[in-house]
Amino acid sequence: MKELRILFTSVGRRVELMQAFRRAADELKAKLVIYGADITDSAPALLFCDKTVIVKRISDPEYISQLLEICEREQISALIPTIDTDLLKLSEGAGAFDKIGTKVLIAAPEKIGLCRDKRLTADYFISCGLNSPRPVDDYTKYTGGYPAFIKPKDGSSSINAYKVNNEQELKTYAARVDDYIVQPFIEGREYTIDAFCDLDGEPIFITPRERLAVRSGEVLKTQIANDETMINECKKLLADFKPKGAITVQLIRQSATGDNYYIEINPRFGGGAPLSIKAGADSARECIRMLLGEKTGYIENAARDAEVYSRFDQSVCIGKAYETNSLTELDKLCDELGTAAVIFDLDDTLYPEKDYVKCGYKAVAEFLGNEEYSDRLWQLFENGEPAIDKLLEEIGQTDKKADCLKAYRYNIPKLCLYEGVWEMIDRLKAKGIALGLITDGRPEGQRNKIGALGLYELFEENIIITDELGGAAFRKPCDIAFRIMQRRLGVAFEKMMYVGDNSAKDFKAPLALGMKAVHFRNENGLYD
Repeated sequence: MKELRILFTSVGRRVELMQAFRRAADELKAKLVIYGADITDSAPALLFCDKTVIVKRISDPEYISQLLEICEREQISALIPTIDTDLLKLSEGAGAFDKIGTKVLIAAPEKIGLCRDKRLTADYFISCGLNSPRPVDDYTKYTGGYPAFIKPKDGSSSINAYKVNNEQELKTYAARVDDYIVQPFIEGREYTIDAFCDLDGEPIFITPRERLAVRSGEVLKTQIANDETMINECKKLLADFKPKGAITVQLIRQSATGDNYYIEINPRFGGGAPLSIKAGADSARECIRMLLGEKTGYIENAARDAEVYSRFDQSVCIGKAYETNSLTELDKLCDELGTAAVIFDLDDTLYPEKDYVKCGYKAVAEFLGNEEYSDRLWQLFENGEPAIDKLLEEIGQTDKKADCLKAYRYNIPKLCLYEGVWEMIDRLKAKGIALGLITDGRPEGQRNKIGALGLYELFEENIIITDELGGAAFRKPCDIAFRIMQRRLGVAFEKMMYVGDNSAKDFKAPLALGMKAVHFRNENGLYD
């Protein structure tokens, strides 16, 4: 399966959406790399992405050209926006992205324009055969009765949106809200429809849900409502709108008549979209399948009807890992930070991983009956080539690949800890600091390394090889191993420290859990 790379712009607080895509990829066993873009590295959702991209502000003239350069350099498969403000720019630039092989999941520019200007949105709903309260942009010309509603024509998140009860209130708010619209206030129950469409704009999911509680325009509590009328009305809209990817539509079911009045379109993943995903309308899964070239069609009532979802806030630490070029005085840092438990990575943190690679190549050379092959394998490895594959091609023995891999993976290596590490760990133990080891990799190889280094004696039962938990999906940055280790050690996350060398994956989970982290900047390591 090819590797899929998705870039989400302005990820901000979209933690649930990033988690939904990661969960879907794991279930599909898809090779997904999630890139998160934002203007600051403190955006919480970045901790749940595989790669962080710091970009210019959307208002910057170079914003799109910067994204194009990133997508071309990183070979991004698809770009998915998450907020309103860059939709038009991305839609207008979609052709340029397409030329470099990046699909932008977005609607056409003329449709985006309809959504960004609320004066045009109402007329568009009506043109699709749907009810919508008609707006005016001059309060002196408003004749729709009271209560009324005033809001910015291009607003979002209910910012500067107000219910007004009489003409005097309307005049007051009109002086306060820039570039506004006024429309009749529809009394009734509020709904959002989460829809997801394929690259041709054909719907895959249409999921209505009632907005039971809302804060600042974003839903806090919702109930799935597979209402046939809403679904059929949304189909009318989608038949003309033809969005690529996610779109949310908001409406009010009028209490007096039971008629639906449509008020807003957001042609992107809405903030509450992960709730529909959790209910069964898994647009993250279908998006991945679609981008991998798999065909899918409309799935009726995919979300489980009447299920209620309630959201809550959760904090994550977005601090940086401490950095060090040597671990020999790690115990002093633990004293400064009040650390009660230290968990170590293994490869290139406690010993040089290159030594293991050399031992593996020596085992392969012995299997092939020529010790000189060991040097050739190392040379190919340093050149960044698949060493075993390349050597077997050179000597005309490609049929021996499986046996060579077995020799490499099951070799009993001769390894030594970095100088001073054993003594440092002894000092930690003497201070009563609990110790653990979390490492990724095939269990047979990792077990042989741990035994060769004598680490069973140091760490006893507090060793987790993530692949033994359930395969590669449990490797870092997955946080499950850290949660298990926390339970074993009985120490609060805030009192724990993780020490590793790979900045790309080692620190996302521990920092998100509230742990301290130490980045061993290993100049001779395989990664940093």
